[in-house]
Amino acid sequence: MVSRRLLRIKILKALYGHFKSGDKTINASEKELFQSIEKTYDLYHYIMQLLVEVADYAQSRIDIGKQKYLPSPEEKNPNTKFVDNIIIGQLRRNEQLNKRLHQNSLSWENNPELIKKLYMNMLSKPYYKAYMADSSRSFEQDQAFALEFFWNEIEDFEDLYQILEDQSIYWIDDVEFELGMIIKTIKKFKEDQPSYASLMPLYKDNADYEFTKRLFRKATVNHLEYRQIVDEYTSNWDVDRIAYMDILIMIEAIAEMIEFKEMPIKISMNEFIELSKLFSTPNSSTFVNGVLDKVVKSLTEKGIIVKEGLGLVEPEVQEEE
Repeated sequence: MVSRRLLRIKILKALYGHFKSGDKTINASEKELFQSIEKTYDLYHYIMQLLVEVADYAQSRIDIGKQKYLPSPEEKNPNTKFVDNIIIGQLRRNEQLNKRLHQNSLSWENNPELIKKLYMNMLSKPYYKAYMADSSRSFEQDQAFALEFFWNEIEDFEDLYQILEDQSIYWIDDVEFELGMIIKTIKKFKEDQPSYASLMPLYKDNADYEFTKRLFRKATVNHLEYRQIVDEYTSNWDVDRIAYMDILIMIEAIAEMIEFKEMPIKISMNEFIELSKLFSTPNSSTFVNGVLDKVVKSLTEKGIIVKEGLGLVEPEVQEEE
């Protein structure tokens, strides 16, 4: 499922695109926002398929070796532990995975060199060598190997990032989040898992969808009001030196803290400080934290920020931590 943090990131990017374009309607920008989230779900399936593709490539090498006129002893009796991995078999047969890939024309067919390079990289890794050298077999061992593959081969594989960037503008910065989803998915696999078993849903529940729609709408409709609040607490700063992304992050943060009474202030503050670390300048997190802290105190005193429910953190408590 798409995390709330990724949803906040998608909203931030949609706000940037909306205000920078100058001519998009809110409806058009909202449609693009949800399209970008759907594309992220495509990426979840697309990257998951990589393990199957690498195994298929390994099988093709085994088949070629057997067909040689004078195969080596290893080619005559190859180690098939990787290609027979139970998790890979489950992914290969999974109906949801195959349906999503087919419906959205997601295929690695045009990237054979990528698959070959992934395979060759994997061959040199200690986790692969240890796995292949162990003659024992178990579901748990195969599951652990699949997790190791995604941990070790994907996140820092620059060739993959280039291909993904060329295919979709919505996939930039999403790989790390999708790897987290894939790892959670594989950890939940069972040995007797049927082909019709569901993978992770796009949203945890309808509340996440409504959260996204409401936060984007409130941040766009009320952006002038929220921008005035930001301006009030940055009046001593040179406006030209304040990163535009910092302003958008604070507008989105203010919208969330005002509109979602059940959302603890501490969670909102922490999330948007993290966003400033990811998408703005090196000093932005300190700046955003300081401004938002003043905004929260002021708006709480005025009764504009009101929190309801048990366990919600008040500004005074947060200040002591």
